[in-house]
Amino acid sequence: MTREMARIGSVAEIRARARAVLPRAVFDFADGGAEDERTLRRNEERFADLALLPRPLNGAAARDLSVELFGRRLALPLIVGPVGLAGLFWPDGECAAARAAAQAGTAICLSHGSVCTLERFAEAGAAARWMQVFIYRDRGFTRELTERAAAAGYEALVLTIDNQLLGNRERDRRNGFAIPPRLTAGTLAGMARKGRWLWRMRGEFSRITFGNYARPGEQANVAALAARMGSLLDPGMSWRDVEELRRIWKGTLLLKGVLHPAEALEAVACGVDGIIVSNHGGRQLDGAPASIEALPAIVTASGGKLAVLLDGGVRRGADVVKALALGARACLIGRPWLWGLAVGGEAGVAQVLEMFGSEIDRVMGLSGISRIDAINAELLFR
Repeated sequence: MTREMARIGSVAEIRARARAVLPRAVFDFADGGAEDERTLRRNEERFADLALLPRPLNGAAARDLSVELFGRRLALPLIVGPVGLAGLFWPDGECAAARAAAQAGTAICLSHGSVCTLERFAEAGAAARWMQVFIYRDRGFTRELTERAAAAGYEALVLTIDNQLLGNRERDRRNGFAIPPRLTAGTLAGMARKGRWLWRMRGEFSRITFGNYARPGEQANVAALAARMGSLLDPGMSWRDVEELRRIWKGTLLLKGVLHPAEALEAVACGVDGIIVSNHGGRQLDGAPASIEALPAIVTASGGKLAVLLDGGVRRGADVVKALALGARACLIGRPWLWGLAVGGEAGVAQVLEMFGSEIDRVMGLSGISRIDAINAELLFR
């Protein structure tokens, strides 16, 4: 870890550093949400509505942050979630994050929209690796990605169900940011003012693409691949598609983007192994509830028959503990690790994971809790 990274004490500080380093259009691509960004803000704000009720005399001289999840012991209840185009924030960004996750002893989920291919990512050394997929109009392509993930040794498939139409991300529109980026005069001027980012990305722009969408031997450019991605989204997907995916994928299957408890019941019936309660970080349907608000009803509906995870608004170790107290088995982070990547590459992602681990440990110690499985609703002030 560099001296500069060592001085950073919170996710909020890392976000501020990332904002200073990145061109505005690139920063806003990661930071922004849909329309008025109410759901984006709500994700973070609703954690503040939950207060912790410690019992220090329970004694917690030593704390064990590890958690058993889908047959694997993770060192902490925090997973590196799927974020597209990480290679735009740091060269070979997805693989840098994979190495940091492996070092931290936790799982990482590769985005469908990664710059590197899923096969290249598998070579980066993350043992607990998951792969994000969609239900595409071309069901054959869904199957193709699924079979590639199986061949590359991925342990879990994360079917994201809330991206069937692209959200209205107005920051990107105002900045002229598109996939691929449209290099307007304003965009170029913004990039020119960010010398550190521009220097490290020299020679990388020609390699920024959507690796998983290029067929073997195909030389399609990023514009063509982006157009293919958009055309493949299917708002007509249904539970029949989930059942078919369950049939062809033999590993762990999770649904990401669940907010309604009725979908938890359907997921159990379909043989899904886990649910990720998520509103896509507020990037899709503005006006949806915060993930932490939707969590309790989904935990109840699932009846303990599948693992429930939470994604959205997690910025402190205390947020993770609060989610666990409401029944989540673990949390995913997206923006925080991407901000860390923008600031320090692999070391930046490692720093973010280390900060979360330290904060979870501290909250547990101050609350009189020595094990993750001892965290329950009694920890919350009612």
